Amino acid sequence: MAPLPIDPRPLNADERAVLEHVLSAEFAGASSLRSQLDCTEVIAVWGPGSVSVDLRVREPREHAALPEALVHVDAHVHDPSGAYVGEVLVWTDRGATLAALEFAWVTDEMPTSLPAVVDGRLVWSA
Repeated sequence: MAPLPIDPRPLNADERAVLEHVLSAEFAGASSLRSQLDCTEVIAVWGPGSVSVDLRVREPREHAALPEALVHVDAHVHDPSGAYVGEVLVWTDRGATLAALEFAWVTDEMPTSLPAVVDGRLVWSA
């Protein structure tokens, strides 16, 4: 399914919190991607009711220099009982700017919200 374009809007609080959590990991290009958060807007959703979104960085302060499009950070999501329910993926445009935030779930039902950052972990309550 192709993303559904929307009128560009700023990141909401949940999107920003999840991105800040993932980008708090230390990896080559992390500080450059963190510096883009204030200039990042959501431009599409991945489907009706989806919490996964396409991003665009307006006037990036500095480009990251990642070797590929996927940010390689272990961002597993667990439910309150500790069961694995998916992971958060952050995508870039050719390793330079933030391009997408994806909640890849393994549950039967599509999540209707992003996970919360609780005690340094991503937790999703169904």
